[in-house]
Formats: sequence, structure tokens, C-alpha cells
Amino acid sequence: MKVVKIKTSDHFEIAATIFEPEKPNDKLLLINSATGVRQQTYYDFAKYFAEKGFTTITYDYRGISLSKPEKMRGFKASMRIWGNTDYKAVTDFIKEKYPHHQKYLIGHSVGALILGMNKDSEIFEKFCFVATQNTYFGHLKPMIKALSIVGFGLYQPIITRAVGYFKSYFVNLGETLPKGVSDDWRTLLMNKKSVNRLLEKTPDFSKNLTQDVLYLHLEDDTWITQTGMELLMRETFSNMKPTYRTVKVAESTGEEIGHINFFRAKHNLLWKIVLDWFS
Repeated sequence: MKVVKIKTSDHFEIAATIFEPEKPNDKLLLINSATGVRQQTYYDFAKYFAEKGFTTITYDYRGISLSKPEKMRGFKASMRIWGNTDYKAVTDFIKEKYPHHQKYLIGHSVGALILGMNKDSEIFEKFCFVATQNTYFGHLKPMIKALSIVGFGLYQPIITRAVGYFKSYFVNLGETLPKGVSDDWRTLLMNKKSVNRLLEKTPDFSKNLTQDVLYLHLEDDTWITQTGMELLMRETFSNMKPTYRTVKVAESTGEEIGHINFFRAKHNLLWKIVLDWFS
């Protein structure tokens, strides 16, 4: 594997890691990360696909892990910039370096939601969505709904105003985030339009996407609801063709999968679900 720097249209450098296969099958898999989740979380998953012949790419959005600035306060970033600039820079890189590969994408949480912000999402033959949805708090389960109201209705505006960034450990999801990213996360949760509200603020290509998508719901993921999943496909990616699949804890080790752990090596028994979809 090798780490490369990909320059965006606004001259920021995104850190990406490329896993090249020993026996290539001329297929490429791009992994779009969840909010605040370091690309290293996906390395074992990426190595698995490289062993199966896929050129596999992970990357960090600006403000996260290997793409983090020295100072977070005042740093300009948002989920919309992640989609229309950072993700766009990566797809530009893919088009230049791998023009003849069959291309596939797995979107984890926000990594699926940003697809409509980049016209290049059209280059991918198939998608897989993991742990994603229309995130409006009204659709969430009671405990997560309460956490969302306290965390983003009260805590987020106060803490970002005080320190200039968002300490997301409060909601037990990922790294510290730039203020603009947490503002967009707040919009996803607190605005009934959710994803579509963000898409109103950036060029929207979501209705251009007509690909098949394998939509994985992790049985013990307390953040995701069937209502939220169906709304995402009906109201945002309405021209995609979803195949829904619930992944049960018993299909793996019996340990927690939750919102993040599908990509950890202890659950590698589950990865064939995605491999079969992209094969």
C-alpha cells in the first residue's frame, strides 16, 4: 500500500491510500468514509479486496486523520466541501490514473450521502451503502433521538461557538470535527429535509444516479431505522435501484457490529457479501 496526496480544486491536499493487488482484475473499489472515521479503520477491508484483485482506495476528508490541519479552530470544512471538492478530487484522480478499470464505490454513513454532490458518481457501475439513511431525528429510535436533541440541539452550537470545533466524542462517533462539518451534521439531524437540505446548498446530481445499490442494514446499529433508509432512497436517490439486506450479528462472530465495526477484521466473514455484489 502507498499513501498519496491528492490536490483539490481549492489547493488543499487530501491523503489517500492505494492498495494495489498482486493479481489485478481491472476493478477498482473506492471507500467513502463515515463522519469522523479515520481511513485506517478501513485498511483491513481494503487489503481483503486487494487480495481479491481490486485496486482499492481509502482517503480522509479534510479535517480528519491524515488530512487534518495543524489547527482546527477556524479551519474551513463542511460535509458539502467533502462531497463537492474532496470526493471530487479523488474521482478526478481515479479517472486520470485508472481510466479503464471497472469502478465501484462503498459509502459508509455520510460517505453515501455525499454521492449527489459530485457528478463523477456516475462513473461507478455499482454502489454498496452501509449504515446510512435520511438522518432526521424524528425517525430515530427514542434513545438516539434524545442524544441527537441534546448533542446537536444544545451541545453542538455551544461548544463550537466556544472552541471553534466539535468534540464529537460526546456522541461516541469518530474524531473531533471542524465546525462547518458539525454544522452540516446538525442540519442532517435537525432539519426534516435532512440530506436534501444540504443538497439545496450545493450542485445536486443525486437524480442522475441510476445504478444498482446493495443497501446493508446492520442489525444492531442503533442509529439506523428502516424509515430513514427508505426515505433516503425515495427522496434523495430516487432513481437508484436498491437491494436491501439486513446483516445479522449471528452471521459473524456474535460480537457487536454497530455503526462502525462491519469494516473491522473481526467481522471479515461478512465481507464476502460485498465481494459477491461487486463480482
